[in-house]
Formats: sequence, structure tokens, C-alpha cells
Amino acid sequence: MTNSLQLWLAVLGGVVIAGVLVHGAWLARRAGGSLRTPPPQASRQFEPSFHDVDTVLEDRRDSGLGALDNDEVDIPLVTRRSASVSRVDALIDAIASLGLDSPVAGEAVLAHLPVSRRAGSKAFLIEGHNTRSGEWEPPRAGAIYAELQAGVQLASRTGPINEIEYSEFIQKVQGFADAVNASADFPDMLDVVARGRELDTFSSTHDAQLAMRLRARRQPWPVATINQHASRHGFVPGVTAGRLVLPARDDGAPPVLSLHYDPKAAMADDLRLSRVEEITLVFDVPQTAQGEGPFNAWCAAGQALALSLDAVISDDEGRILQPEALPQVGDDLDALYERLAERDLAAGSAAARRLFS
Repeated sequence: MTNSLQLWLAVLGGVVIAGVLVHGAWLARRAGGSLRTPPPQASRQFEPSFHDVDTVLEDRRDSGLGALDNDEVDIPLVTRRSASVSRVDALIDAIASLGLDSPVAGEAVLAHLPVSRRAGSKAFLIEGHNTRSGEWEPPRAGAIYAELQAGVQLASRTGPINEIEYSEFIQKVQGFADAVNASADFPDMLDVVARGRELDTFSSTHDAQLAMRLRARRQPWPVATINQHASRHGFVPGVTAGRLVLPARDDGAPPVLSLHYDPKAAMADDLRLSRVEEITLVFDVPQTAQGEGPFNAWCAAGQALALSLDAVISDDEGRILQPEALPQVGDDLDALYERLAERDLAAGSAAARRLFS
């Protein structure tokens, strides 16, 4: 590793990898986003270069990086729209065909769906081919299906699918197929496991999360004050204590940014008296579409909150993060976005959100 790269990692405070701790734990997307430590088996790393240290963005106002002398930086809210529904995808799923002798009603399919559509740590989906629309879709009442299919995820942030998980998938889907009088045809286990490992190799080298820590310069902040300042920049309460989120355009999509502080302090009876001395601002690169501007929002929100709360921005080891260094990661993030898109796993797409979860 070059000295320049070491300097960048020290300044940035971590382009964080799933498998490396950020402030003791990382953001889990499970159950609305509780904090957890990622599994150690996946060594995920995105290492930005530190070339051309004088590089700056051409328009600092658009990027939000000119916020150092103004704590009124706003992260604009946009019109909300519905997020796309997760679909079986041959790119990231092993797909089992479920042939039918005769069409089946959506009600019958719904009645026999497995209670849990997980095989170990891997999610699986079941879809039907609608006789009216000619489209594959999640089962619904009122529809008639001529064919069915089930797809199990080949890899996720917990690692690639293994033989035990695939066997569990076969068992659950076979029981469902028997209940709806379908004939199941499953891909070969060795092929599925090999595909899972290949996909995991790709995802583990194209996975990145960024985090910055804001620590009180003089005295701890009342939780009510943190919430007030964060709300001015578009953050709203998350579903877990001590978590605020900057919503994405799509309803049901992962947030553009999330902000975390001590959950115990967030559950105090009087938030004016409850205090914390540190907050962490994070964004998950593959989960968030580039068009949402997550990096610019992350920079702007971090700097604006640091000014309004009188905070020091640092990495996880307390090393100061210099704002002028932030633009350096932009080119590297663009390159990562391009590599994901080339694999048809554009950041923020339904497939990417499933794979990097």
C-alpha cells in the first residue's frame, strides 16, 4: 500500500468495508437497520487513490463542499415515488422452474407460499407468469398463472450460497411445488455454488460504505439539539432509536444517508437532558443510486452539522478529516459506479440492493 493511500485512508476515516468495523459496528439493513458487526468471512475493500491532491470539484456549490463558511446548507427533498418490487433475476439468483399442468389461481399460490422465504442467510423469491399480462410478477389475488418460478440469491454480504442453504431452498420450494401440483426443476447444486462464489468475489471487491464521525468540540449535545439540526437538513427519524435518515426519492428504498448516535440516549424520557458527544454519518455506496448524489450529500451534511453543532470531523481513530481532502474520493467513486453498472448491478438498482445486503 502506498504512502499516499495510507494518508487518504487516515484522512477519510475509512472507505469502510463490510467486514471492517466502523466506530465499533456497521449499519445493518436487516429489520430496518439495526447496528451489527459484518461477518468476518467477507473481506470487502474499496481503496481510493490519492492522485492529484490539488484536485477540486468544478462547482463547489453544486457539490455542497463549499459549506465551510455557512451552516445553512440544505439537502433538498424531492418528490417521492414508489420503489421497484424485488424480482427474480438470473444475474443474482439460481432459478428453479415450476411447471404446471394447468393454470393456477393467485389465491392458491398465496395460500401455499412457504412461511419463511429464506434458506439460511439467503432470501428467495417466488413469481408467477400472469396469463393476462404475460409478465412475471409476485403472486397476487385475482391473477391466473400459467407458470411459476423460484429464485434463491447466490450471494449477499454474508457470503456466497453454500450447499446447506441450497438444500434448504430445494426442500422449501419442493414442498410448495407439491402443494400447487407443480413439477420443480432445480439447477445443479455444484453449478449454483460455483456461481455464488464467483458473484461473491465480484461483490466483495466492489462493496464500499463511507462514514465520518462528528465529536463535540466543547461539551456533549442534548439529543433534542441533534435532532433539531439534523431535521433542518432533511433527516427524519429512523425505525430504530438513535438513527436518523435522509430519505431517497423512492418510497421503500434505502436512505441516501443515515446518522447514528447512542440509542440509550435516544430513548431517554427528556431528550433535552439526554446528551451524546459523538454522532456518525454514513452512506452505503452500492445501495444508493448515483443520481441521488449521496457523496455530495454526505460531504455537505457532515460539514453543515459540524458547523452548527461545533463538532470536529474525524475518522474512527480520532484523526482529523480535512474538508479539502473530501473531493479526492469523487473520481474513485465514479469508477466504482461504472464497474457496478458494467456488471448490470448499478448502485441503487433492485439487484444491487439485494446483492449488497
